[in-house]
Amino acid sequence: MWAVSSRPVLRLRKTGAVLVAALIALVGTAPLAGLSWALSPLFLFPITALVWAWRAGTDVYPDEVRVRALFGSTVVPFSEITEMAPDARGDVVALLDNGNTIKLTGMTRDNLPLVMRTIGKLDPAADH
Repeated sequence: MWAVSSRPVLRLRKTGAVLVAALIALVGTAPLAGLSWALSPLFLFPITALVWAWRAGTDVYPDEVRVRALFGSTVVPFSEITEMAPDARGDVVALLDNGNTIKLTGMTRDNLPLVMRTIGKLDPAADH
């Protein structure tokens, strides 16, 4: 069992546009899926996208990060992270001390300095 405070210090999620797109897809599916019961499983696609858009992201705690996905989450203590850097798309990837990498969903190149300041690894004066 993890000894984590109940609330993260910082919550990072995908842009709200993903959530809006999932809602539009849900509304757009209604006329087609409403034609017959055989088409009702079509609702599963936009509902899954909606849940993923709402849930997926990275929660930053004082001593760890929790990467949340559609189902489940992965907890990584900061002591196991040797480096955090943006990839070619601007998403942030963490290099772990065992050589593995993990994508930090919702964390981007733009909010990486905020995360580093939040966990005390970056001097606020270094931004100027």
